[in-house]
Amino acid sequence: MDAILAQLLNGLDKGAAYALIALGLTLVFGTLGVVNFAHGALFMLGAFCAVAFRQFITTETVTIDETQLSPWGTPLEVRTPMAEQWFGDWAPFLIDYSVPISIVLAIPFMLLVGIAMERGLIKHFYKRSHAEQILVTFGLAIVLQELVKTFFGPNPWPQPIPSDFRGAADVGAWFGMQAGAVTYPLWRLVYLLFAGVILGAVFAFLRFTTFGMVVRAGMADRETVGLLGINIDRRFTIMFGIAAVVAGLAGVMYTPLLPPNYNLGMDFLVLSFVVVVVGGMGSLPGAVAAGFLLGILQSFASMTQIKALIPGIDQIIIYFVAVVILLVRPRGLLGRRGVMEG
Repeated sequence: MDAILAQLLNGLDKGAAYALIALGLTLVFGTLGVVNFAHGALFMLGAFCAVAFRQFITTETVTIDETQLSPWGTPLEVRTPMAEQWFGDWAPFLIDYSVPISIVLAIPFMLLVGIAMERGLIKHFYKRSHAEQILVTFGLAIVLQELVKTFFGPNPWPQPIPSDFRGAADVGAWFGMQAGAVTYPLWRLVYLLFAGVILGAVFAFLRFTTFGMVVRAGMADRETVGLLGINIDRRFTIMFGIAAVVAGLAGVMYTPLLPPNYNLGMDFLVLSFVVVVVGGMGSLPGAVAAGFLLGILQSFASMTQIKALIPGIDQIIIYFVAVVILLVRPRGLLGRRGVMEG
């Protein structure tokens, strides 16, 4: 039982990342009809918002203190982190919590990047084939990767977990098991909770706000909504920006779990597209459900007992399940009729 609970938690953790990225992909496809292969790069850009913020606040300024001398009789250099200069006693807290605080930077930055991408490039490919959309967005992803590589280099940038969330929680005790039977890293639980909040916020925004209801109507029948005098294109542009924000926030909070490098987006992109197709192209609930389902299956497939029976199953389980589901249901688990069929 303890092994099952541990693998279930691992699966939910992986599934949370897949679901967040897949949700943004589905928002873009459902509103604009664009297959955005640059979405993984947005996840990577979000991660580097956390890196850039920490680099900035820990940058040291050097001053010469004439009152202190080195053993050689020269004035000593005093190095002061930028955060200490600007925020004084708050500096240790800012540095310790640099990852979650960098969300404040990531939200406006990712929103602007998303809107710029849509207005500057994506809008010119609305009526083009999906193959052309994939080619141009994949090229854009490579450009973004190389820009990040130019500024930050090719090596990973480890980001520390805030001190209050280091260590593990005794999850087994929550379910009446023996103390210490199942422990799980605190930050992974934080990421799972964070993903739940973001997913809930997006669904609530689409369901309970006037803006969201218009967007959902536009996803179902764009022409009719346009005939009502509503500028649906502007709303869809904003939704592209929101999708970029979701991907960026997923990247920010994932940095303590996996040190980001310029290739981070590609590592998640293919899996996320599989998740979107399995869930159903254009189906937001399908993307979330498929993300958690495939994350859990991948986690259980990585168990030693399973790999002993079927060597390499952990590497192919997601694609195997995707093939089976699409053979039985070509439009995916919760996909709309006529999408990805025929």
